[in-house]
Amino acid sequence: PFEMALPSFIDHLKILEGCGLVRSQKTGRVRTYELAPEPLKLAESWLAEQRTLWERRLDQFDAYVMTLKEQET
Repeated sequence: PFEMALPSFIDHLKILEGCGLVRSQKTGRVRTYELAPEPLKLAESWLAEQRTLWERRLDQFDAYVMTLKEQET
């Protein structure tokens, strides 16, 4: 179902686990992976701040452009 070989896929999961982005648990011969949401919350918070900042900037730019258009007429 994936476009990469299983060993490559597992290597990627090991890297993500090493970064703390996923956790794994081994039961017998089966290893189960799950996302670790805690590290992603920091990124989510930063992205929300950036979104707010850029929305404000774009709103100000839009207001400026509208002012220029009104001055042309």
